[in-house]
This record gives sequence, structure tokens and C-alpha cells, in this order.
Amino acid sequence: MENLEKAQKETEKRKRKPREMAIFGNYRNYYGYRVCRDVKEDPRLRVFKREWFEGKDCLDIGCNQGILTINIAKSYCCRSMVGVDIDSFLVENAYWNLKRMSKRESITRQSSNVSDSEFSEEVHECGIGSRTAFSGSEKGAVLNDLLERVSFRKENFVKELYQESEAYDTILCLSVTKWIHLNWGDDGLITLFANIWRLLRLGGILLLEPQPWKSYQKNYQVSETASLNYHNIQFHPSLFQEILLDKVGFRMVENITERLPGSAAGFDRPIFAFQK
Repeated sequence: MENLEKAQKETEKRKRKPREMAIFGNYRNYYGYRVCRDVKEDPRLRVFKREWFEGKDCLDIGCNQGILTINIAKSYCCRSMVGVDIDSFLVENAYWNLKRMSKRESITRQSSNVSDSEFSEEVHECGIGSRTAFSGSEKGAVLNDLLERVSFRKENFVKELYQESEAYDTILCLSVTKWIHLNWGDDGLITLFANIWRLLRLGGILLLEPQPWKSYQKNYQVSETASLNYHNIQFHPSLFQEILLDKVGFRMVENITERLPGSAAGFDRPIFAFQK
């Protein structure tokens, strides 16, 4: 009887799916972890300034499923928004979310009692058009502009060799540095900062949300590489400001939030705005 029970347990173990290891921080349900249940939108949207995005070319590094990426482009009227992520599955989901959110926005507007003048004014704020009257088909075409302004691609931001420079006005790097640090060490972190500097235009903004060192301590065993890098890291998060200002060349930094109400436990991290 004991042997039979033991055999059954072994069979059950074999049937179980292996636990998913997000070695790059590529969680499938990241936004579920990030935002409290009673909060309708990502709380980081509340602390961002419109001037950083409106009419600007923007890049979101480590965009995950693209929810925040899309909402920024929609809410702040970016001229263009590119989201990159190392995980092809997440990039596919980001495109799916883009189509879903664009369609939902179109249906909402078409079913609401929005006058032509109100619609024209809102569209003109995003720099999409300036006419004072729109037909139903024209409204749909304007709303589809979100699909043209937002794009996603699979990319390893540390390993990519960038030929372009000064391509973006604003770059977001939110809760990404820890995973680059654990997977590629101090060299990977410096490469990240150098690539961001190269891609930013003069006067451009880097929005950086670094994870604290205690967060590294919780995740370094995710892989052998992460564990090895963890024990060799010299540039702790407390040194990032010094590195970016004194070594990389950013001119100034602003702590735009000490804590972020509405974030789930462990995600109420400070966000810094660096200006090139």
C-alpha cells in the first residue's frame, strides 16, 4: 500500500507543469502584481508630465505586455511610441492589447454622445488633425491612428548594436535594471545606460525606476547566471544616480515620487527623471 501511494505521488509530480521561471523579469501577469485590485490604472501614470510625451518620440524598454506603453501614448498624445521586450510572447500579447484597446476606444467614442467640435478639439490636441467636423468613418480613421503611432518589437536592449543615435525624446526604463543587472552584470548595466544616452536627443528625458537592492536578494537564485552576477555586482542601485550624472553625462535628475500609492506591496518605488 505504501509503495502504491508513493508511485501515485511520483506520477502526479510528472504530470504537473514545471514552474515558469521569469529569468528576465518577463512575468506573464506583471500588471496583476503591480497594481492594487481597487486601482483602475497604473499609478505611475499619475506622476508623469504631459510635456515629456506630447508630440514626442518615445521608447519603453522592457514593455512587457504593453499596457502602460499604450496608455501613455493614448493619454499623453505621443508622436510615436516604441515598446521593446526580450520575450517574443509578451511582444505578441502587446500587439494584441494594442488592437483590443484601440477597438474598445473606437467603440466607446462611436457609442457616446461626443459632438464633432469636442472630438475635433481632442484630436487636434494630439496633433492628428485640425478640422472642426468629422464623419463617422473619419472618426474611425483618426482613432486607428493609435495603431500607427504605437509599435512593439522583440529586442535584447543590452546586446543590440544600435546604429542610430538621438532617435527619442523620452525613454522609459521602469523596473528593468535589476533583471539586466542579474543577467549581464555591471557591464550589462553600463551598456544599458550608454545605449539610452546614445538614443536620447539633447534635452531628452530618461524615466528610471530602479529596483532596490533588497529586491535583488529575493530574485538572484532565479538562475545560475543571476546568482553568479549577484555576488560580483559592485554598482548597487544606490550608485545609479552618481553613475548617470558623473559618468554617463546626464545634466540633472528629479525624484518625481518617493512612494507610489496604488502600487501593490513592494512596487512603491521612487521614479527618477534624468535630463540629457
